[in-house]
Amino acid sequence: MSSSRTARERVRAELTREITDIARRHLATEGAGGLSLRAVAREMGMVSSAIYRYFPSRDDLLTALIIDGYNAVGEAVENAEALCPREDHTGRWLALCHAVRDWALAHPHEYALLYGSPVPGYQAPQDTVAAAVRDTIVYGRLVADAHRAGALNPPDICPPAPASFSGDAANVRAVIPDVPDDVIVRALIAWTGLFGWLNFELFGQFNNTILDPGPAFDHSMRCSAAFLGLPV
Repeated sequence: MSSSRTARERVRAELTREITDIARRHLATEGAGGLSLRAVAREMGMVSSAIYRYFPSRDDLLTALIIDGYNAVGEAVENAEALCPREDHTGRWLALCHAVRDWALAHPHEYALLYGSPVPGYQAPQDTVAAAVRDTIVYGRLVADAHRAGALNPPDICPPAPASFSGDAANVRAVIPDVPDDVIVRALIAWTGLFGWLNFELFGQFNNTILDPGPAFDHSMRCSAAFLGLPV
């Protein structure tokens, strides 16, 4: 019985992978809003009722794709940042920035699912959170390490954060522990700047304007590092 159960689990895992692989291809042609379990089942040669045994609804399939996507970009960031010496905080920042961009360029439709427009009618469940913060945890550890080492020397160009930000800063310390509010503000600006650039690049806002985006991206991320206070 144990051997039979293991075989069934293998078959289920393989079919689940096939469903999600086809669904990713459909993201490229139909977009997340047009994703259809029936269409995926049709391509697999499966009756539509059978696919519901694997994903009870379209939202369940979207959730699986979102979790897979966040885990993929998180793993890419973890692997790239881990190759850098721990004391090279700027190198760690640039490594994780390029890892996110490389993944996004290789998987633009999955990136759009994660960081593009919300899918009408879809509400991401709590199940997605652990995967979604994998890259953020790497970044938060980097900023905390740099602060602890005294490696942050930001330019004196920003006004003080508003008093109302203190509560928000306390929330962010879940991933950037033991740093003051001004470090958290700068860290948020740098982090959102990374994704703002990628959204402009992937969603066509730089078309016919930034003709060589790779070097421009690297320079922008170095500027963000300097704003954060890292040596460049």
